[in-house]
Amino acid sequence: RERGSHPCEGSPRGLAGGFLGGEFGLGLSIFSATHCAGAQFGDSYTKCRMDGIDVDDCAAVSRHVGDMLDVEELITQAYTLEVSSPGMDRLLFKDNQFVENIGQQVDVRLNFPFEGRKNFLGLLADVQESMAVVRIDDEEYLLPLENIQRARVIPVFD
Repeated sequence: RERGSHPCEGSPRGLAGGFLGGEFGLGLSIFSATHCAGAQFGDSYTKCRMDGIDVDDCAAVSRHVGDMLDVEELITQAYTLEVSSPGMDRLLFKDNQFVENIGQQVDVRLNFPFEGRKNFLGLLADVQESMAVVRIDDEEYLLPLENIQRARVIPVFD
């Protein structure tokens, strides 16, 4: 088979995505992927499944994605592959991740101030038209997703 002709696209993220969700059907998705350049190449995949994941899931993904990366030779230098759960205090990157976490407490940091502040800690009440609606006490703030530098779910233990 030609290099890059894998049905999941010719990239580490594409290969991992096919294994996690579609082609191999583990019901997992890539939550985030980070590539680090330098003396070593690092590829970190954080995976997510609504009913939770465990260390065996992480080990299976690490084994299979590592094997696929080696077979496809997409990475030509030494690399480190890390697979983990996004955790209860997961970061939110994509629009759909915000939608999936409506009703959760969130800590949001903006790139540019909105109404004189850059930090918001409150309830993610809704997501509408590329805006996160964060409720703090009795006030709602419509924060443009494109202005969000970092957003993290805050676990609440009853």
